[in-house]
Amino acid sequence: MADQNSSSPAAGPAPLTGMMLAVTSIALALGTFMQVLDSTIANVSIPTIAGNLGVSSSQGTWVITSFAVANGVSVPLTGWLMGRYGVVKTFVVSVLLFTLASFLCGVSWNLPSLIGFRVLQGLVSGPMIPGSQALLIMIFPASKRGTALAIWSMTTLVAPICGPILGGYISDNIAWPWIFLINVPVGLLCAFLCWRGLATRETPTRRVPIDTTGFMLLLVWVGALQVMLDTGKDADWFNSPAIVVETLVAIVGFIAWVIWELNEKHPIVDLSLFKSKNFALGTVAFCLGYAVFFGSNLLQPLWLQTQMHYIATWAGLVAAPSGVVAVLLTPFAARIMQKVDARWTATLSLAAFALSFYMRSGFTPDVDFKALVWPMLVQGVAMSTFFLSMVTISLNGVAPQQLPSASGLSNFSRITAGSFAASLTTTIWDRGESLHQNRIAESMGSNDPAWLAAVDHLQAAGMSHAQAVGAVTAQVVNQAYLLSTIDFFRASAWLAVLLIPCIWLTKKAMSGGGAPAAAD
Repeated sequence: MADQNSSSPAAGPAPLTGMMLAVTSIALALGTFMQVLDSTIANVSIPTIAGNLGVSSSQGTWVITSFAVANGVSVPLTGWLMGRYGVVKTFVVSVLLFTLASFLCGVSWNLPSLIGFRVLQGLVSGPMIPGSQALLIMIFPASKRGTALAIWSMTTLVAPICGPILGGYISDNIAWPWIFLINVPVGLLCAFLCWRGLATRETPTRRVPIDTTGFMLLLVWVGALQVMLDTGKDADWFNSPAIVVETLVAIVGFIAWVIWELNEKHPIVDLSLFKSKNFALGTVAFCLGYAVFFGSNLLQPLWLQTQMHYIATWAGLVAAPSGVVAVLLTPFAARIMQKVDARWTATLSLAAFALSFYMRSGFTPDVDFKALVWPMLVQGVAMSTFFLSMVTISLNGVAPQQLPSASGLSNFSRITAGSFAASLTTTIWDRGESLHQNRIAESMGSNDPAWLAAVDHLQAAGMSHAQAVGAVTAQVVNQAYLLSTIDFFRASAWLAVLLIPCIWLTKKAMSGGGAPAAAD
């Protein structure tokens, strides 16, 4: 029997007004801001975190992937939690647990502890974005729902701008733990204001079954696959028994999960949605496009800091223009999409992504700040239409009663694809560097006149022979990483282009003018 809160009548409470509406809206926006911010704030801080904890930069990327994959697997639970305990309680408790996990991340003493607390942070953050959106819609009058969605969508776009800049500044001028500790006062304020304004406005609750087996199988196969991708490079891939076991667990777990979900009456993930052509092809394109986008956003600041000697602040400033452009263009894009087939705007976004990646494939060893920023401006154009276009295509034709499940599955797939991409990006980058370094070494041996001339020149400048050889070797490594970076961006450009035909295999889809999906 449904268990309903007495303060939530069937018609729902009246919308908030005045100062209470303004304060509560800001508090809900802060909740969204924190969650999205933490998916990007560590991107430019990875070299600093890795250096301070005594690990390699590639191992440092676990800080990003652990949060992303944990957040992804927690998304399917959000609907059940909100139905069972109410949207207000679920959101406020999620914010408080996220705040606690942020504090624990800030006091981490080594990489394993930081990764463990980032996993916790990701697991408890699942309800924050959908909860803030649902509550914003609930507290605004029906005539101003557009304002509520605008606040929500602008927050999800502003946070990625602030993430790299804030993360870079804190890493350079304070200490990396504060990229997590700043969440503590913000989280406490957000939870307090939301509970004060919404405690008496709880949504109806009901006792609904939960697919525990499906959720556990999901955790097993996604976790095993993520660990395999994160540790494979250091363990020499399939020459390691541990990697082989993790791969087998991921494959068997995935097959068992699919079989279970297809036969479960109340599945935690409704796989039957993939019977829809638009949902299947739209989700595939959404995931692959987001994976390339996420990977490039991780690789560029990593390359700038480790090879181009940028400080974290400036690496963040390079990335910022894309978010600024996206914020400025998104309102116009949302209006246009009410009149234009989403396949056209999706094509525009993929073409802009491809152009941005292609421009980056022309980077040189002496690339300046201006040349780094131009491709990011183009990427901002892509971001302004990408998320809304892909969501519109994916959800076109989905029955109204299946929309929450479809949205959850789409977000789970996208976030998980991003976490997998982060692991693969650093592996591909390092493999490419090794390949190019070997080629350079073959063409320029230790007896090569150019090599000898460079060593002699540095010795004449006051270096010892060992120092001169080390300096020349460092230049070779730097060049190899540049070539690997160029290869990655060129391949990303081609992948973005190849996704365009996939879009046109779907049916025509028109936007209802809603807010874009969170770009976290």
